[in-house]
Amino acid sequence: MPSLPADDYRELLIGCGNRRIKEAWRYDDGQDWKSLTTLDIDPNCGADIEWDLERFPYPFPDDHFDEIHAYEVLEHCGTQGDYRFFFRQFEEFWRIMKPAARLVGSVPKGEMTWGDPGHRRALSLDTFGRLNQNFYTEKVGTNCPVGDYRFCYRADFDVFSLPHIENPERLFFIIQAVKPSRISI
Repeated sequence: MPSLPADDYRELLIGCGNRRIKEAWRYDDGQDWKSLTTLDIDPNCGADIEWDLERFPYPFPDDHFDEIHAYEVLEHCGTQGDYRFFFRQFEEFWRIMKPAARLVGSVPKGEMTWGDPGHRRALSLDTFGRLNQNFYTEKVGTNCPVGDYRFCYRADFDVFSLPHIENPERLFFIIQAVKPSRISI
């Protein structure tokens, strides 16, 4: 990724709480934030913006961020099985991301998934895989029993795990915005 001046490069840390650590992704110039905006629902954590991630639209313009970071926050949004909210939330991330921007994050896995009473949904690489429009092109209509969510989902991402970050309790991932979307029906 080309190096950009800090004024043009924007990062968003959602669900920041009291932490400001760039945990899972490093560019060649290290772990420092270039131009960070923090967002959280808790008015006591000192975030730049107090916002509920279940409230749409998010308070940012289209194509605004180069990176969004979400560490142990996405499992607190929506509810298990609410596919409309799931896809709506990722469409909103996609809207505020620049082309090829990355959403970098982690979610709990294993026993940690349901250990916190605030966790409302489980997310896996398979779940994130449904954010890629090529998934539907390859799977729908074959012998693979998958739901076709293209009727309600128009965004598009490429999805990557970060296997070099080994942690039995956390799944680290990168989701890269594909713009324009490759949707086809």
